[in-house]
Amino acid sequence: MRGALSGYRAWLLQHVTAALLAVGFVLLGLRWVLGLPEDAAEWRAFMHAPMTEIGLLLFGGALLLHAWVGLRDVVLDYVQPLALRLLILVLLALYLAGSFSWLMWILWQ
Repeated sequence: MRGALSGYRAWLLQHVTAALLAVGFVLLGLRWVLGLPEDAAEWRAFMHAPMTEIGLLLFGGALLLHAWVGLRDVVLDYVQPLALRLLILVLLALYLAGSFSWLMWILWQ
């Protein structure tokens, strides 16, 4: 199966997303140390700054991909009945896609 996410590709994606998450946490920590916005107007301005939106989309996307690869591997390794495995994977994919859609809705409302 050529296009499957297995072996080296899964390992690489897991490590790339982990690196992106580490950078994101460092940047969030720096923002916290430098001072958080104090009222709703400042928060709205901060959240709607283009770099913040891009950073949060990258962070959210990396988080969801990281979760997908990790949880997919656990399900494939430990859930034996094929029908149950497929059901869990479909529900997980729907949940993660819904979570990313929710993030986009939050950023662009």
